[in-house]
Amino acid sequence: MSKIISIGTALPSFRHKQDDILHFMQHIYAMNENDKRKLKFLYHQSSIEYRYSVIPDYSRQASDWKFYPHSENLEPFPSLEQRMSWYNKYAAPLSIDAIRDCIGNIISHKEITHLITVSCTGMSAPGLDLQVMELMDLPKNIFRTSINFMGCYAAIHAMKLADAICNTDINAKVLIVATELCTLHFQRENTIDNIASSLLFADGSAATLIVPDNNSAKGIHLEHFYSEVVTKGKKDMAWELSSTGFLMTLSGYVPNLIEEDFEMLTQKAFLKNNISKKEITHWCIHPGGKKIIEAIQKSLRLTNGELDKSYEILKQYGNMSSPTILFVLKKILPGIKYNGSEKIFGTAFGPGLTMETFLATA
Repeated sequence: MSKIISIGTALPSFRHKQDDILHFMQHIYAMNENDKRKLKFLYHQSSIEYRYSVIPDYSRQASDWKFYPHSENLEPFPSLEQRMSWYNKYAAPLSIDAIRDCIGNIISHKEITHLITVSCTGMSAPGLDLQVMELMDLPKNIFRTSINFMGCYAAIHAMKLADAICNTDINAKVLIVATELCTLHFQRENTIDNIASSLLFADGSAATLIVPDNNSAKGIHLEHFYSEVVTKGKKDMAWELSSTGFLMTLSGYVPNLIEEDFEMLTQKAFLKNNISKKEITHWCIHPGGKKIIEAIQKSLRLTNGELDKSYEILKQYGNMSSPTILFVLKKILPGIKYNGSEKIFGTAFGPGLTMETFLATA
């Protein structure tokens, strides 16, 4: 087994009120007054107050925009090349901030043996892993790998890989850093999918340090992972490249799918590890959106504030895709008693429709 001994987080410079992003997108979509009112209602129902971005434009007048064109017809609208240029400029420094917050005085950067980078909002070769290695002056022969384009559940997939590494190398110190710049990919076309993306997604980074159980450091033990694909939802959540950026499909049917299947998924995960729902002391749920959290709450019949941490992260940061589950877990950690009886169940969702889970004890 392995254990998480630290989590660090980082956010871009620009913190935008949800209402400011609303006004920006009303302008981008060139909406009439009726459509503006409908969009305002959706934004105010989102339970999101703030989101962070590497782009300052969302809270500025058009004359002060840095990413979007100042022209009346918004041409030339940001190309894929421009979006990737901004990703390559900002993703690595943000990742370094999260890593430094994670390792602090726990270990030296020279002690890191394995590096796993996670991202679905930017791709290049050399990529984020090599940028982080160079900026942190990590050993040139360090084990490194990248998990790309898996979406919101990718950090749990990375934890699963880190656990496998720790099970074969008793000296491993595995660093995961998940960094997403979702706001680079907002689109101009007034479609349901584009509205959902612009309403929910934000930028952020989170890093976690995972070591084998023989390490003396205090941490939460990763006991078990379980994942399953609900194929009937594969068209309802998707993430595709286009000439104008990455395009998100997030249909309104996703919360219904989750509500229908989530209890069955958790029961399978519990059976694999011979535990029951009543033994779970902390629920680490990816806040993919207000309706998704509500669907899980309803499916599991949770009524005592078990998902408050997920709601808090959604409120303060929005959905940052892959780092978000680590933000929630970091929020949970101060309440852990480390008495041997604590059980944390975590889950996140992504294209497929994929549901990925983990069970940790402390």
